[in-house]
Amino acid sequence: MAKPSAKFKSLTLLVLAEIAAMAVWFSSSAVIADMQSERAISTLASALMSSGVQAGFAIGALVYAMLGLADRYDPRRVFALSAFAAAACNAILLVAPIGGVGAITARFLTGAFLAGVYPVGMKIAVGWGDKDRGLLVGILVGALTIGSAAPHLLSFFGGADWRSAVRGASIIAALGGALVLFVSLGPAHASAPRFSPRALTRAWTDQRLRLAYAGYLGHMWELYAMWAWIAVGLTAAFSLSMEADSALSAAKLTAFIAIAVGALSCVGAGELADRIGKAKVAAAAMVMSASMGVAAALAFSGPPALLIVIVIFWGASVIADSAQFSALVADFTPAEHTGALLTFQTALGFALTTITVQAAPFVANMIGWPGLFLVLAIGPVVGTLAMIRLQKITK
Repeated sequence: MAKPSAKFKSLTLLVLAEIAAMAVWFSSSAVIADMQSERAISTLASALMSSGVQAGFAIGALVYAMLGLADRYDPRRVFALSAFAAAACNAILLVAPIGGVGAITARFLTGAFLAGVYPVGMKIAVGWGDKDRGLLVGILVGALTIGSAAPHLLSFFGGADWRSAVRGASIIAALGGALVLFVSLGPAHASAPRFSPRALTRAWTDQRLRLAYAGYLGHMWELYAMWAWIAVGLTAAFSLSMEADSALSAAKLTAFIAIAVGALSCVGAGELADRIGKAKVAAAAMVMSASMGVAAALAFSGPPALLIVIVIFWGASVIADSAQFSALVADFTPAEHTGALLTFQTALGFALTTITVQAAPFVANMIGWPGLFLVLAIGPVVGTLAMIRLQKITK
């Protein structure tokens, strides 16, 4: 049995590495408005700057899963090399033409290499526990959440100088890659001498895994579209009653708070899930996130303070369930195949977000931001139904 001090030290280092490495995820989304003030970017190009990361992650995760990299090799080295590569690709934004093919390609590659960070980090985390997996993965997803929010904070402090935010995110991500090398592997960690793609068929043949995947897909329908575009949507809402510069600044800060607060809810939800059930907590979180999405639509033209409060609650609930889907997959999967099935799960989820993130601004242009918020609420409703079914078959 591992010493508590060793577990605490390793998980602390892993959390810090995850926060740092994920800082490059929303580098372009956080500064897109500032980029547009320097050079005109079409709606298609600006959407591709965000959805390109999702597409890259989905394809990268599929490759990592099919090769079984996290199960065959030391996951710390996989994580570190992936973080270094993601940081380097993100830095290409500093020299590539704004909104051009080079910049979009760089975002795609950044996402592809981040597929070796997030799910691989989850494999390392679940290696440190069994009965407390909900909490462990919740802590890690909380770290991902803070890392995802970081570019908005860097952009807020950097003001119109978007290059400083991009540069800072790349440096931080590279530091995260170095930090993970000091993490120890837990007693429940297992490796596979070779990987068989047949292991991935469990995602369909095991009904429990099918429902866990279905819940995750419903959750992902909403999550990244909200994270990627909430600052733009808030800017549109605040501009109805504020000066343009004030609206943009307020939107950046609110977006950071709304995303970052999810880190706290992930930890709380994880601890609660280990006591009352992962599927039950995931369902409750999705009911709340769908409700907050509807509330944000209704309050869009109202007082900014009211919308800010609603969006913060939305941010807290929209990510609280995320860790539980991964923890459920880990519970239903042999230890030597958790890396592949967790990575495959994220590959499917992020393939879906490629569509939602790309479509979001076009939907907002057609039916307005309130209409988009209502469309996003469909996902957690579907996910909740999957979790209710899972609870019934696992009693």
